[in-house]
Amino acid sequence: MNKRLIIQNARIILPDSVEEGVSVVCEGKTITDIKKNDEIVIADTDSVIDAHNKYVSSGFIDIHTHGGGGHDFMDGTVDAYLGAAETHARYGTVALLPTTLTSTFEELMNTFAVYREAVKQNTKGAKFLGLHLEGPYFAYNQRGAQDPKYLRNPEPDEYNKIMDSSDDIVRWSLAPELPGAFDFGKVLASRNILPSIAHSDAIYEEVFDAFKAGFTHVTHLYSAMSTVTRRNAFRYAGVLEAAYLIDDMTVEIIADGVHLPKSLLQFVYKFKGSDKTALCTDSMRGAGMPDGESTLGSLGKGQKVIIEDGVAKLPDRTAFAGSVATTDRLVRTMIETAEVPLVEAVKMMTLTPARILKIDKNKGSVAIGKDADLVIFDQHINVSHTIVEGNVVYGN
Repeated sequence: MNKRLIIQNARIILPDSVEEGVSVVCEGKTITDIKKNDEIVIADTDSVIDAHNKYVSSGFIDIHTHGGGGHDFMDGTVDAYLGAAETHARYGTVALLPTTLTSTFEELMNTFAVYREAVKQNTKGAKFLGLHLEGPYFAYNQRGAQDPKYLRNPEPDEYNKIMDSSDDIVRWSLAPELPGAFDFGKVLASRNILPSIAHSDAIYEEVFDAFKAGFTHVTHLYSAMSTVTRRNAFRYAGVLEAAYLIDDMTVEIIADGVHLPKSLLQFVYKFKGSDKTALCTDSMRGAGMPDGESTLGSLGKGQKVIIEDGVAKLPDRTAFAGSVATTDRLVRTMIETAEVPLVEAVKMMTLTPARILKIDKNKGSVAIGKDADLVIFDQHINVSHTIVEGNVVYGN
């Protein structure tokens, strides 16, 4: 019989409500019971955590992160993967998608090999859910901090070779207006890989056609994407407007309070809602690190950046270069800055990303039969415990 982990005296955050005075029982990797405190019989063999009336929610799921704790997934080492996973676990992240940058073909191949080994050794950090490839198929004018020398159009010979080299790719971000992108999107969807619109100069009509081809998600809304533009004197809506006009399009936002101000955070919440909006860190190695110089991408081939004002910037300060946020900060910002209700903010960091990745059968909410992925935090979203599949990876 599996040893039980019991969390007592909790305020459990459910998808639509908060239930107080409750205990959660976990056996092995699974939540097996949720009862009122006085209905739980504790055995000598049980491991017990007293939540002291703090909140207990499903653990945070980050579907877009490049690293943290001084590590970047493009470093190409197992230590980088494990270090980033452990860093993010301290802030409530139970699962994440390691995300690449535009790079060489050789770096991608190394990434695949390192990822497979890191999965085997990851016992102390947030669980890896698969790889998110960001690029190299982006619009030059919307490249942001992506290195322009690696940008190119999607070619079947290349992308099929990449996909044949790894079964771990679950998401791929690209610009749908590039030659060959629609066909590529259909191939991705046929392989159960999520095609996501990113770093794009597309107009609404192109986005709508891309949506029908399988591009159902938009990467870091407002960052590196087109808005209303003019072509031959005529106005066209861009990716931004398309994200709102297409009801079933899901989006993600970097809710660090820097990439998007209060007004835009509220705008996204009002018009897309918590069921269609996921929070993501898009964090680079500076997450959980002090201000100063850092590197975006691999230590050997990455770009120098500066961490200040709670964000990473290009050295000339003309653009942001990824965030240094952790998931607790995202939830806190949505509540304290955007004035979003607690339950809704938590949903955007748990159930909604789980649904986007189609893993909500097992993750994303506190329910009997689901994975024992839990986080305990106070009213200011200060995390005291993180539990990944029944194992306490942070907290005592």
